[in-house]
Order: sequence, then structure tokens, then C-alpha cells
Amino acid sequence: MQRSLPMQPTVVLLREGTDTSQGNPQLLSNISACLAIAETLSSTLGPRGMDKLIVNERGEAQITNDGATILKLLDIVHPAARTLVDIARAQDAEVGDGTTSVVLLAAQLLKEVRGYIEEGVSPHIIMKGFQKASHLALQRIKELQVSVDKSDPERFRALLLKCASTSMSSKLIHSEKPFFSKMVVDAIECLDQDDLDDSLIGVKKIAGGGMQDSLLVRGVAFKKTFTYAGAEQQPKLFHDPLILCLNVELELKAEKDNAEIRVDAVADYQAIVDAEWEIIYRKLQAIEKTGAKVVLSKLPIGDLATQWFADRDIFCAGRVAAADLRRVIQAVGGSIQSTCSDIKREHLGTCGIFEEKQIGGERYNIFEGCPKAKTCTLVLRGGAEQFMEEVERSLHDALMVVKRAVRTGEIVAGGGATEMELSAFIRDYAYSIPGKLQLVMAAFAKALEIIPRQISDNAGLDSTDILNKLRMKHANGEKWYGVDVDGTSGVRDNYEAFVWEPSLVKSNAISSATEAACLILSVDETVRNPQSEAQNPGPKAPPGAAQRALRGRGRGMPRR
Repeated sequence: MQRSLPMQPTVVLLREGTDTSQGNPQLLSNISACLAIAETLSSTLGPRGMDKLIVNERGEAQITNDGATILKLLDIVHPAARTLVDIARAQDAEVGDGTTSVVLLAAQLLKEVRGYIEEGVSPHIIMKGFQKASHLALQRIKELQVSVDKSDPERFRALLLKCASTSMSSKLIHSEKPFFSKMVVDAIECLDQDDLDDSLIGVKKIAGGGMQDSLLVRGVAFKKTFTYAGAEQQPKLFHDPLILCLNVELELKAEKDNAEIRVDAVADYQAIVDAEWEIIYRKLQAIEKTGAKVVLSKLPIGDLATQWFADRDIFCAGRVAAADLRRVIQAVGGSIQSTCSDIKREHLGTCGIFEEKQIGGERYNIFEGCPKAKTCTLVLRGGAEQFMEEVERSLHDALMVVKRAVRTGEIVAGGGATEMELSAFIRDYAYSIPGKLQLVMAAFAKALEIIPRQISDNAGLDSTDILNKLRMKHANGEKWYGVDVDGTSGVRDNYEAFVWEPSLVKSNAISSATEAACLILSVDETVRNPQSEAQNPGPKAPPGAAQRALRGRGRGMPRR
């Protein structure tokens, strides 16, 4: 008779309620989550892409077709799908454009190999194939990219205008591409060409007017700050004024602390009050001696100082935002002073013209003709608040694209042309190697076709027919042929049609998408703590707190 085996003791490793799922089903579940995100974003790609209206928990609506913005607003909780949010954010921060493309590409890579995963192919073989194909694609981009000669300023400016125009073609403002492209290129040319710090480009939104009423201020513009009585008597226009920027409070302070001063006579009290006035007058006289005609401060400038400056024909503004003050310094020169004593001429800035003028329903302080201008301000006009926010996001993408083009000066054709060329190149290479890697690299090549396919679908064209035409063109060596959403044939030479993008947009998107796909393929188990599912309720209230809180709400206090 066979002896029964002793029962194995149960080993409890994880807390009760912990959810663990592993193996192929978990991997396929993660791929499905990524595909669900890509499906949401896919309709926003290309010049005929649709917009999304997203309403947050406070009821605020935003209309956008920027991939990174949509993913940020969707508040995705699936742990694997959050990887796609991260790559979209990284693409937005690094290049500014191509955020939707990078998410679609990563999801399509996973979709193409899902069948191999189900058949039991090791994820490591797939990852190796993806990395090899990505390396080949990046090398091919370097061979394809066209370097633009920066020595000819007119030609280089024309290139930047084309890059800005291509970036805007899928945005809400595509109907005003020539107007905004010029504005974006002028804004980038205002910056220090060695540094290109885009944080020095200020963007101000003023409701009312049309898009064509937007303007570029080659200097600084900021909204009129809160002012006291006397501000209307100050002059609002200066030519070549000296400008003083302060981090000093110019007002009589009401004592916040319970300070106690013992005085024996009324005269002693008067001496204390006089001393306070004497201090502020000394500061104001020191400022007047500098010869400054425009005084800006990060801290408040009170009614006494405002009136004093008005009597001497000096303009002042207090509580100026730190970012605006920093841009003023960049434009006019000088430095921010934290004291009113010992201010020399080199601490002051100057500009050609300073004026306060009405733009729409707001008053703005504008500094133009600045000698050291390494900054500028875009003043955007439009009807709805959501519309102006989307214009700002579209201009941010265009600014980043132009900035990268200035840095590198290397471009490729857009409209799916580069992806089709890379796809043909990788497919040819895949057929020359044996084994499973051939299948994986062919899947990578097929995944690249999602970009021209989706652009065609969104434009209402027959994507199968267009892809067949493009494959034939690229097989015949016509490497810049891409999708044409306006023409009758549906394909054209996008390089000749000036649909240009910085090559960095493409290379960054392919490397980021490959990394994200490999990361998701390398995960075979998810362990989820039950606490991470529940909302954190915060610390418990002490016993009896609820009863005490209810007292006094119209019920009267109980007698003791």
C-alpha cells in the first residue's frame, strides 16, 4: 500500500487581499491596456485629426489634440499603461512634438507581437529584435536627414518657417499657419542663439478679438498690477527711460505682532511715528536720485509711495510676478536690487519705449526697443478661454520644434514619409536574416506603417490603397513620398511639398517607443497591494470630535 505524502504547510508571504497575476495572461492584459490608450489618441493624429473635449472633476473643460496633454488630463491608473503617459511626457519635454506618434508607435509594436506571445515566443527574443530594428532605424535616419546650410540666413529662416508650419498643420490654428509660423520663428530669433531658453518667451492670453489680433512684443509685456490712488496721475509713456527693478517693500507697515512700546510723553510716540515715515521717505529719495523713471518691485508699493512718485513724474508698479520681473531684467539689463541705498547706474536698465496701453479689456505695461533683449512676449487673442489655451499649447509645440531645428539644422520629410522609408529598409534587412528575429523585425517594420495609415484614416482616405502606393514608391527608391491629405492621388513627395520636421522628432519617438514596448514586454507579474486600490482616508478624528463639531450649529451650547 502506497504511503500518503505529508501535507505541505501553507506559506503566507503577502498580506490578505493582495492581487497577484503573472505569466502570459498578465502580459497580454498589459498590452490590451496600452492598446486601449492608443485607440483613444489615434483619432487626433495628422492634419485632419479630431480634438478631444475633456472635463475634469471640477467641471473645467479643455479642448485639445495634443497627445501629452490628453494623457495628463485622463488620469490613467493602470500601472503598465502609465508607461505610455511617461514617454509622451518625455517626448513633449525633449522635442515638443510627436507625442501622439510615440504612443501610437509603442502600442502598435506591442499589437504586432501579441500573436507571437500567445504562441509562446520568449519576450526576450522579441525585445532583442526590437532593439536591433530600432538601432537600424536610427542609423537610417542619420543617412536620410538633410543638413541645412546656416550660413545663408534667408534659406535657414525659410526652413524654420516650414518646420513651424508642419507642426501646426494638425492643430486648431492650422488655418492661420503663415501668420503664427512667422510669429514663432521671430520669437525664437529674439532669444540668445547660444542658449535658446524658451522659458524667456512669455505668453499672455487676452479674451476678445480674433486670432489675427495676436501680436509679438519684442521685449516684455505684463498685465497692469494692482495699484493705489495716485497711479492714474503717473505718466504712461516714456522714451529711453531708466528702469529700476526692486525686491523692496515701499509702504508703511501695520504691526502684525503684538509689539508693546511704553512711552512717557506724547512727543515720544510722535517721534516713533516720524521715524517710520522718515525711513520710507529716505528710501523714496534714494530711488529718485538714481534718475529712474520706471520703478518695478516684486513686493507691494503702497499709496504713500505711489502718490510721491506721481508728483515727480515717475511710473511705479508693485507686486510684479517673479517670472515677469526676470524677463524684464533680461530685456532691459541691470539687476534686481534688495536695498534702496547705493544704487549705481550699472544697476539700472533701459529700453527704447515704455508705455501702458489697453489691449482688449486689459491694460498692459509694455517695454519695447530693449538693447539687451533676449526675451519676447506672445500676446494671444481669441474668443473662448479653452480656444486660447489650445493655441498656447500649439505654439509651445511649434516653438520647441523650431528651437530643435535651430540647434541641429537637420530635417526629414513628415507626413509618414520617413516611417515608410524606415519600414521598407527594416523589412529588406529582416528577410536577409534567419530565425525568429526575422519575424520580430518584420513586425517592427509593419508597426511603423501605423503613422501613415492613421493619417490616411483620419483624413477619410482609403488607407490600404494609399499604403500600397507608398510601398511601391519606396521600393522604387523614392524615399520622401508620404501621405497627401489634400491631393487627389493621396501621395506626394513631402520633401518637395515642404512638409519638414527636425530629424530629432523621429529619432526620439522611435527610441522612446521601443524602450516603452520592451519595458512592458519584460513585465510578467503584477503584485498589487490592497491599500493602493483604496483612497487614503487620512488620519482618524479623535473620539467625540463629531459631537463637538455639531455643537453651536443653531442648537445652543448645553448648560453646565
